Amino acid sequence: MTIYAQAQARLRAAPKTWLVTGVAGFIGSNLLEALLRLDQRVVGLDNFATGHRHNLEQVRALVTPQQWDRFRFIDGDICDGAACAAAVAGVDYVLHQAALGSVPRSLENPVHTNSTNIGGFLNMLVASRDAGVARFVYAASSSTYGDHPGLPKVEDLIGKPLSPYAVTKYVNELYADVFARCYGLTSMGLRYFNVFGPRQDPDGAYAAVIPKWYGALLRGETIQINGDGETSRDFCFIANVVQANILAAVSTDEAALNQVYNIALGDRTTLNELFHLIRDRVAARHPAVAAAQAEYRPFRAGDVRHSQADTGKIVRLLGYQPSHRVAQGLDEATAYYLAAIGAAGGA
Repeated sequence: MTIYAQAQARLRAAPKTWLVTGVAGFIGSNLLEALLRLDQRVVGLDNFATGHRHNLEQVRALVTPQQWDRFRFIDGDICDGAACAAAVAGVDYVLHQAALGSVPRSLENPVHTNSTNIGGFLNMLVASRDAGVARFVYAASSSTYGDHPGLPKVEDLIGKPLSPYAVTKYVNELYADVFARCYGLTSMGLRYFNVFGPRQDPDGAYAAVIPKWYGALLRGETIQINGDGETSRDFCFIANVVQANILAAVSTDEAALNQVYNIALGDRTTLNELFHLIRDRVAARHPAVAAAQAEYRPFRAGDVRHSQADTGKIVRLLGYQPSHRVAQGLDEATAYYLAAIGAAGGA
């Protein structure tokens, strides 16, 4: 039995109360689903700035009525300290996912990104400290590595940030470390590397590359690639991220606490490779898509050329064992996007 399977068994035997911020978002709603399936009690906080009510309804359809009854939703903003305090009351573990993502969005509006990602984060730290929560697990970001050229990325070696978004996520790590040292709030930072999977929004100006490309192919639009397509990323399926959050929350190993971890596969996929992987899967259902070609545009400001994680630390200290490689994750994501985008009028 894996360490993750053991953790799941312990949680089923002795349910806890969890707070998931950003619960109506892509990652938050997947965490909610996983926790409810484990018969946990969950409080969710979201203001729907980037999340969607339909994500919550989809989770409701996937769990039992008894499991759904263990969920309590709060319509609130992490920039509101009172809302944060109300959300953490009686909570054992906090999974803080709420943030304004996207490098381009932060370049266009750094003030808004800062107020949410730093001000809101600080509100959650203070509320968690005051409520005496057992563990504060938060979404960090691979953008923290900035211009450091080394590959694979090792947690202790970072460069200068390349965007306002990256600055905010690094400041989160600094604040979490200070709260551990000054107030004894145990925290775990998870540096996500290009997460993808079901319920990731394919629409909007700041949609992530994988859902955006599914949407474009299904609607007969041209895929646009920034640069020459040889830019590479360490794409990580959502199930691996859920596993990492739960392991970080329940770990009892003192050496594992108050750490920052890479959450990824430890592999690289170029944008050209990704395009072909997605196109082939969509073409299996819609043959006309097989002829689709990508259009190349200038490199995007603030983007890192290559990104790959060293996952040795989280494997060693938390027992992390990714359940999905990129191709496996795309198989599951394809089924979701074919249904979701098709229902909305796609191919």
